[in-house]
Parts: sequence; C-alpha cells; structure tokens
Amino acid sequence: MMSPSINHALHPEWLALATHLGRIASARAAMVAGAESCTGGLIAATLTAVGGSSTWFDRAFVTYSNEAKQELIGVSAATLARHGAVSEPTATEMARGALRTSHATLAYAVTGIAGPSGGSADKPVGTVCFAFADQHGVQSSTARFSGDRSAVREQSVNYVLGELVRRLEIAAPLGAETVPESRL
Repeated sequence: MMSPSINHALHPEWLALATHLGRIASARAAMVAGAESCTGGLIAATLTAVGGSSTWFDRAFVTYSNEAKQELIGVSAATLARHGAVSEPTATEMARGALRTSHATLAYAVTGIAGPSGGSADKPVGTVCFAFADQHGVQSSTARFSGDRSAVREQSVNYVLGELVRRLEIAAPLGAETVPESRL
C-alpha cells in the first residue's frame, strides 16, 4: 500500500512559488538558506519538495527556542533579552547567522507569534518578523497576520516564498532597496 505524497500536505501555491524560485536561483547561480522559528521548517519542506533543489537550497535551521537561536546561528543573548525572540533585530541576526553558517548567497529568517497564546499588547498573536540577508546587507520587516495558528504560519510561508522570488528576480543587493509597507 502506497502512502500519500508529502507534497499533498503542502499548498499548491507554495510548490509553484518554490519551483519558480528554483528556476531563478539556478539561472543566477544563487544558493538559499534559512532560519525558521514559528514556521517550524515549513519553508524548507516546501523548497526541498522541488526536484533538484539541492542545487540551489543549502540548508535551514529550525530554531524554535532561544537556546537554538543562540547555539545554531549565533543570535546574541543581549538581543533576545533586549528585543525578544519576535523582533526585527532577532530576525536580522537569524538571517545573518543562516548566511554565515551556510554556503548560501541569500538567507531568509522568520520568527513570530502564531498563537493561540503568547501575544501581548505590543506584540499580538499574528506578529511575525522577517529578515533577508546577502553579502551586501540585511533587510527586516514586521507583519501582522490574522487568523488562527495555521493561518499565521501559512501567511508567513507565503510571504517568505514571495519575497525570495522577488529578491532574486530583481537581483539587487539587499542594502540597495527597502521593502514597501504595502507588501506587508
């Protein structure tokens, strides 16, 4: 008896974006790596669902705990203490750490509060911070997504996949542009 394909558990839109990302990354000789917290490896699972992804996807770190963020990708205890795990400074250090500890030319990071608990007045459930790093610099942003835990995680995956495609399509150094608020 054959078991259902794991790809059936992934959204078709994600697989289409990942396939497109793979074509662009291959054409540009780019290598992608990532650091994920609230998405728990969903982005990496989507990228590796694409045949041949080993030519353009190096690795991802699932750093759910603060200790993992510190030990695996070098997020500083001071940043975590000052800004918290869900913050642009933490996402920035996560992306830099993923880039530094891999063979990637572009790294993503995502950290957030997917819920149902864990939110606060300043950082309600649905707050997700992102960062993208390359050799030229890093850019971070924060989004506030609505819905339950699954919806927040799904929107986070959609955002990262879309941004990876966009960043490789424009092929501009990250220090040379800003992410418009309307994209969040």
